[in-house]
Amino acid sequence: MDAVRLIVTSRRALATGGGVPDLLTEVWQAQALAQAIGSRLALVGPPQLRDEATGLADLAGHGIGVLDRTPLNSGEPRAARLTELGDTRACLMHLGGLLGDVGIALVGIACAADDEATYWSCVEAIDAADEARDRVRDMLRKLADREAAPPRREAV
Repeated sequence: MDAVRLIVTSRRALATGGGVPDLLTEVWQAQALAQAIGSRLALVGPPQLRDEATGLADLAGHGIGVLDRTPLNSGEPRAARLTELGDTRACLMHLGGLLGDVGIALVGIACAADDEATYWSCVEAIDAADEARDRVRDMLRKLADREAAPPRREAV
């Protein structure tokens, strides 16, 4: 499935998530998708984005790890359905929005947390999502710079 379609699906699921367990499941799904997209871009994306894409995958993986739980009864991760990235710019723009939504959801969960462990894991996951979103912005900036640069002319 195309990355943008998976991101849109994740954003909808996050927006309609019910209680804390459902929201944490959707946060986990979104971070797993960000990790998969980062990994794919690191392998087959534009060469100038590969370092940032590797960083994105690492940060999203950290976001998954600090939540210390896998989704219950959610079946196969949405990220496993990723078959193509499609347009890199569109993919990154949508992914940046998803990571922003993840941060907002985690702030809500942290504010309502009954225990310190949940609160601090949410804070760490917020940091990871925010840093991952910064990586996405950096990649979008690099794409824009590449498009704005005059084409190279070969000497004759």
